[in-house]
Amino acid sequence: MKKLLGALMLLVSFNVLAADPQLGKDFDKTLQAIPTDNPNKIEVTEIFWYGCIHCYHMDPILNAWVKKLPADVVFKRVQGLPQPAWAPMAKAFYTMEDLNLSAKLHSALFDAIHKDKTLNPTDEAATIDWVTKKSGLDKAKVEASFKSFSMSNKLNQAAQFFRASGATGVPSFIINGQFITSSTMAGGNEQALKTADYIIGNIRADKAKAA
Repeated sequence: MKKLLGALMLLVSFNVLAADPQLGKDFDKTLQAIPTDNPNKIEVTEIFWYGCIHCYHMDPILNAWVKKLPADVVFKRVQGLPQPAWAPMAKAFYTMEDLNLSAKLHSALFDAIHKDKTLNPTDEAATIDWVTKKSGLDKAKVEASFKSFSMSNKLNQAAQFFRASGATGVPSFIINGQFITSSTMAGGNEQALKTADYIIGNIRADKAKAA
């Protein structure tokens, strides 16, 4: 009987371990190590594109997850830019950041593309008009941000970040510049965030050991 109980406990322990996200399956190392903004924090970065329906479905789930993040974790977004056709949405993203419009227009831009279907995410002129109308700002101000030299630098950085991460699609999540997971890798939106939680926990444990 004792042997049977011991075998059952071992089996349960094995199943718990097997249930943990697996490196090489649910997540992987980034192609290159990516510097983070604050070494004292664990940084989670979403690579996304407004034109991606999967990113649209992920967004409300992700927003709820972000609200519950502990104090030692910081979250940010980066626009995926693997191809030139994605540039108008990247410009919209960084323009909204520059003009303090992100909180007001982030979800609205997703809705315009996927819910209302009134905006083509690859049409830059239409996107400038949309941001102008929704923000109430002068069009020249919005257009200047879209076409600024600093915008070119931000697009280059976004493209470099995408390549360095090793991402093959969006949405993808980069944890502390070291690991990557995604809905595809983890098996769903909720699973991707649970995998991110698992990686965060491991990084936190490693930091505690090194302290």
